[in-house]
Amino acid sequence: MTTVTEATGGAPARTVRPRGGISRSIRDSLVVAQRNLIRMLRIPEVVIFGLIQPIMFVVLFTYVFGGSINVPGAPVGDAQAYHEFLMAGIFAQTVTFATAGAGAGIADDMHKGLIDRFRSLPMSRGAVLTGRTLADLVQTALTLVVLAVVALLIGWRTHENLAEVLAGFALLLLLGYAFSWIGALIGLTVRTPEAATSGGLIWLFPLTFISNAFVPVNGMPVFLQHVAEWNPFSATVAAARLLFGNTIAGVPRSVTGAWPMEHPVVASVIWSVLIIVVFRTLAVRKYRSATA
Repeated sequence: MTTVTEATGGAPARTVRPRGGISRSIRDSLVVAQRNLIRMLRIPEVVIFGLIQPIMFVVLFTYVFGGSINVPGAPVGDAQAYHEFLMAGIFAQTVTFATAGAGAGIADDMHKGLIDRFRSLPMSRGAVLTGRTLADLVQTALTLVVLAVVALLIGWRTHENLAEVLAGFALLLLLGYAFSWIGALIGLTVRTPEAATSGGLIWLFPLTFISNAFVPVNGMPVFLQHVAEWNPFSATVAAARLLFGNTIAGVPRSVTGAWPMEHPVVASVIWSVLIIVVFRTLAVRKYRSATA
């Protein structure tokens, strides 16, 4: 560790030690997050357009498919039952689709050479990516708040206490944060923001639709039932439904007996933490080599 000796006006010399690795990394990450949040405020159309898509999904699924999809254990054609079944899936889709924006933003910074400028500064290597993902998390939280208000307006209701409802939203945000690291890796791997947007969406469609988000799993072919119930996306959707009180009494949680569906809250946390650990490691490693 290097030291710097300062002396002014004949005062005794004073030794200044640099901040520790962890505190410096946290500080640098928060500075980068602040930079990205200021950028979002200066380009409000990005936030506005990010709100329009999930609201459209809520309205379309609620009023177009709501009377056609039967939720197990609910009366046939019970639109209210489908409203409550649907919203956890829409919330989860919203936080995961933010992955494409995260990847495109990092790819844009790479394309403009901004990442190289950050690299020239005396800052933690992982702070650029951590700050970006934290800023995306704040934007995702704002989107969830607006989407929850819209859901309440169309008849969605929770049936558990406030602590459990907030825990459900916390799991959704944790999933979104985990997936933002996948977006970061994609953004560092491709050459253009357009490619990052396409690459960030193409794998999300099968992930979100081969799940329990929009339709009951029992209507799928058997092999897809297993895929859907071991899908990390499905675990968070099931956990959110459980914590929101949007499940139907007497209906089994799992069709295939999959462990994640029997213990969705624990499974959701495990999946999200595992994704963060794996993809943060890969993204930081890619960041170092991509800007070397």
